[in-house]
Amino acid sequence: MLDLLLPQRCVVCGAGGTQLCAACRDDLPRLEAPLCARCGAPVAWPVERCRECAGRRIAFATARAAAGYDEAARRLVHSWKERGLRRLAAETAAVVAERLPPPDVDVMTFVPADRTRRLERGHNPAERLARELALLWELPCEPLLERVRGGRQRGATVAERRSVRGAFRAVTTAPHHVALVDDVYTTGATASAASTALRAAGARRVDVVTFARALRRV
Repeated sequence: MLDLLLPQRCVVCGAGGTQLCAACRDDLPRLEAPLCARCGAPVAWPVERCRECAGRRIAFATARAAAGYDEAARRLVHSWKERGLRRLAAETAAVVAERLPPPDVDVMTFVPADRTRRLERGHNPAERLARELALLWELPCEPLLERVRGGRQRGATVAERRSVRGAFRAVTTAPHHVALVDDVYTTGATASAASTALRAAGARRVDVVTFARALRRV
């Protein structure tokens, strides 16, 4: 009934029928091999660490994303996070599950939202993505972290994004192998800070999974 009163349109191209049409979903840029073995950045040839993550202390073992963060992905994420189109969490999870193999982990968890942002949005996009993925991959999903200080990432400089150290702490003992879910991988600072907290709580390995990944020339 709601769809009859408020017809759905693709958030990327505006075509009627659904919030993400099949054409726009298929056109989301794929991150093809070769990729950096550590952070998942596209590279010219296989490397253990690329120029983007070399020389940095990174707490996660690997990071992988389903799509490059181009204008289409940006519109999709913005509509999902800022416009309250929560059905898009299932759409993005389906893209991730289609393009990435299920992680061999004990549990999935997610990057906790800043309290102010969660109140503004009414939900935590990373949590919704993680729970949708957990259903598709038939894995448990548990809230293992809390954010102890805020940190808005949108519009922040690279240095500001990397200042999230100590922003998270575990709320319980972490299993040995954890998949950490977030919506977008930008610099890896948030993922690394959250992974540090998980490892301090007992995780031996943390693998990061995101819907999209920012692409930079390196």
